[in-house]
Amino acid sequence: MIHLLNAAVETAAHGAAEAAEHGGGGAHDAGEIMQHLIAHVFDHPLITIPWKPFGVDISITKLTLMMWISAALIFIVFRTLAVRQRSVGARGRFVNFFEPFVIYVRDEMVYPLMGNVRGKRYLPLFLTQFFFLLFCNLLGMVPWMSTPTGNMAVCAAMSFTTLFTIFAMGMMEQGVFKFFKHLVPSGMPVLLLPILFVIEFVGIFIKCFALTIRLFANMTSGHIVILTFLGLIFIFQSYFVAVPSIGFALFIYMLELFVAFLQAFVFVMLSIIFINMAIHPEH
Repeated sequence: MIHLLNAAVETAAHGAAEAAEHGGGGAHDAGEIMQHLIAHVFDHPLITIPWKPFGVDISITKLTLMMWISAALIFIVFRTLAVRQRSVGARGRFVNFFEPFVIYVRDEMVYPLMGNVRGKRYLPLFLTQFFFLLFCNLLGMVPWMSTPTGNMAVCAAMSFTTLFTIFAMGMMEQGVFKFFKHLVPSGMPVLLLPILFVIEFVGIFIKCFALTIRLFANMTSGHIVILTFLGLIFIFQSYFVAVPSIGFALFIYMLELFVAFLQAFVFVMLSIIFINMAIHPEH
């Protein structure tokens, strides 16, 4: 939000300078201004790598850098927490801030659904998903940063971790044959078994696809709404529109802060449910 406002001011100033240079002509077209603002949101290469193995572009983009920063922050934060927890009585504000999130995910989300024994095995996965998504979401609210979870590919990769765990751990817990057998409820008519099997099998992929779309849509919609309010300023070029537009944009920005936490919780909760259904077919 802040970097969008900064970009808007810079674009407007640049347009005014060009107008003065060309004898007082009109400022930039509103469409050009919006394109300039949107360019700060979309991904773009920072370091271009010409080598493309199997035709895949492996250039380092802005979103790649954001994900590296998120991963580094997670490592630094929890490495520090682990060191401090080894010292008896050493807590402080740093530990007190992150500990409630860890405890909530463990005691209110993982253990109630999966049980303490199995939940303890899967807890590192869910905590990693939660904090990686949270850090990625929050980075997008820092000036001149981008939101990795506002990219479909990043959201799909996160959903793939859940999809892979569903198949891998479902087969390990039940066995390959029983995993596919339990996709269809017992006691169903024989003629319906092929249809139900296909529906349930495809349903696993649909669930993970829904995870992707939900995360992507919620993290992108806030930016689009903010850009819409900022665009009204340049379209109408009036203080009567600018003041309420900035006010509404700031409100959406605060709402995005809440959504950043909420979507991390929702993604992990649904992942817990889907994985638990794969390893506990009786439930």
